[in-house]
Amino acid sequence: MEIILTATVMGLGMHHGAWRYRDGHAFDYVDPDYYAHIARTAEAGALHAIFLADTLDVSEERFARPNLGALDPAVTLAVMAAHTERIGLVGTSSTTFNEPFNLARRFASLDHMSRGRAGWNAVTTFVPAVAGNFGGTPLPAHDQRYARAREFLDVVIGLWESWEADATVGDKASGVFVDAARVRTLDHVGEHFSVRGPSTLPRSRQGRPVIFQAGASEGGRDLAAQYADVVFTAQNTIEAATAFRTDVRRRAVGYGRSADAVKIVPGLLPVVGSTTDEARARKEKLDELRGVGPELEKLALRVGVPVEALELDEPLPVDLIRANEGFRGSHGFRDAAVELATRKKLTVRELLYANGGGHQQVVGTPEEIADTIETWVEAGAVDGFNLMIDAFPSGLEDVVEHVVPLLRKRCLFQHEYAGSTLRTNLGLPPLPNRS
Repeated sequence: MEIILTATVMGLGMHHGAWRYRDGHAFDYVDPDYYAHIARTAEAGALHAIFLADTLDVSEERFARPNLGALDPAVTLAVMAAHTERIGLVGTSSTTFNEPFNLARRFASLDHMSRGRAGWNAVTTFVPAVAGNFGGTPLPAHDQRYARAREFLDVVIGLWESWEADATVGDKASGVFVDAARVRTLDHVGEHFSVRGPSTLPRSRQGRPVIFQAGASEGGRDLAAQYADVVFTAQNTIEAATAFRTDVRRRAVGYGRSADAVKIVPGLLPVVGSTTDEARARKEKLDELRGVGPELEKLALRVGVPVEALELDEPLPVDLIRANEGFRGSHGFRDAAVELATRKKLTVRELLYANGGGHQQVVGTPEEIADTIETWVEAGAVDGFNLMIDAFPSGLEDVVEHVVPLLRKRCLFQHEYAGSTLRTNLGLPPLPNRS
């Protein structure tokens, strides 16, 4: 079985200490050459896609390090597209703080400009402070966000599919440019949106952008099963990951889809060294440069308790976390942290060390990283991993140069791209004709 591997670019690295650890300027994350180098490196390793986060507020990082998704993902991915030919380009964008027509146009444009390599990671946004940048009303409750997201996705897909595949004619002799009978208006009127349509753009080479989705709550799982091609999730144990994948695939079948139509790719933070000791030294140096404070504050936000409730050398206050019925953050990140802390009986300090920003973390040699990946694949827990690189560019270079060759020797990863579009390279089934 060949797996999916993508790489997430978050600021200068997923680790809080990355900006101090790495060589290079502290503000490289706004330099186009930085992104061009990352894209070329990832494509040299035949990774399936580059994955960009989107940050609409500074409240989580509080200027302690680069905001992990400060740049507009679509603009940044367009720069990366110009320096690559095959690798997919996936950008995160919120269904709560966008309008469907603008978002559909933005990602359709990226899909055309990259010749069919674009993907959209649909999120509902869980950081309450973001609402202050969009009118000041409070962040909607979890169920409300997902109700809007479902309608949002319906509209976006409807716009992307508003042109039939053979609507483009371009016959200079007859003067027929487009067969207008094969372009339909949407005329959508719903609870959240009224959108006439059609799209201003024809279909791309891959039909439409690939839909990624990030969410592990009840609403998130159901949304993924109905709409997503690929699900990005936080899973820290094989048991939880296997249960999650089984559940989403079962739900997809309930929506009339093939179970194989939805690919599950949890986050994985590899810290690589030529020896185990070297990897641990890299991690310890990153942790030393990070300090405890910023990561503790972020953990408190992610699990929904005051930072004062987290005592470093005590267990995670699980009862207090579960008692927060009004929690509006990411259920996936919260549940993954609780699962890891309780299953392995970790203190808060140990959780901060072991938890890669909410994702599974492996500190070790390329062989140890490959072993972990192989174990999860053989258990049926995943279809691949979204690599949360600790520090750029060295962390990505280590994966491409040392981990990827081992995965290929084990027949777990591709030697080259299967085709020219992201949909083809991910092994996704043909698109259904919803019209």
